[in-house]
Amino acid sequence: MSGGVAPGAVDVPSAWTCWARRVAHLLLILIALAACTRTHDYGPTTVAARPAETARILLMPPDIELYLLTASGLVEPRADWTAAAKDHVGSALDDLIGARDANLIAYQPPQGDLERERQHTQLVKLHEAVGNSILLHQHSGFAQLPGKKGQFDWTLGTEAAALQRDFGADYALFVFLRDSYSSAGRTAMIIGMAVLGIGMPGGQQQGFASLVDLKTGDIVWFNVLFSETLDLREREPARKSIETLLEGIPL
Repeated sequence: MSGGVAPGAVDVPSAWTCWARRVAHLLLILIALAACTRTHDYGPTTVAARPAETARILLMPPDIELYLLTASGLVEPRADWTAAAKDHVGSALDDLIGARDANLIAYQPPQGDLERERQHTQLVKLHEAVGNSILLHQHSGFAQLPGKKGQFDWTLGTEAAALQRDFGADYALFVFLRDSYSSAGRTAMIIGMAVLGIGMPGGQQQGFASLVDLKTGDIVWFNVLFSETLDLREREPARKSIETLLEGIPL
């Protein structure tokens, strides 16, 4: 009996090698895609001048939420991760903006004045809404607003003057961040679908930051962050996120 392979039989070692190479190739593609961090900063049609050294910059409380991405694609809020991220991001903002010799004012909620506190909270929510509109109509290439003619012209409106009155600030820095992390089940599904040649998204970090002129409410600088590798749950990776997000800020 010869040692050759019978007609129609499967050469198992060769088939296994081919399959393993395919899986390795797909995993390398996934790793390459996951190693992607992108930013894009915007400003008015004229370059935003650096605020005067005497300008007072109000550091608004960062709007941050972290989630667990389940196998089914649903996201579950994680209060513990969010609390840790707020602490890490707050420390990073203090360090990084403070290192620029900016005249910082730390936000403090009004004591015993629920109406003023509500007004400040509404400004944070307004920043989220305007920021998402910028992502949709300015950052994307398919939903631009004809009336803006490609120019960066966005504002929080005259309501922002409330922060100038309450804190004596000239500008306010707003930060919005959302981050999700794949569960073990989601990770297994990503790998399994990759073997079949089908891409499936994992957790990702998205956010934006705005420097707002409180006299007018105009956004004078805006930066977008997308990442699939940065992590807000740990101090040093969170600092890297903020370093990336603040690139180009005129302070």
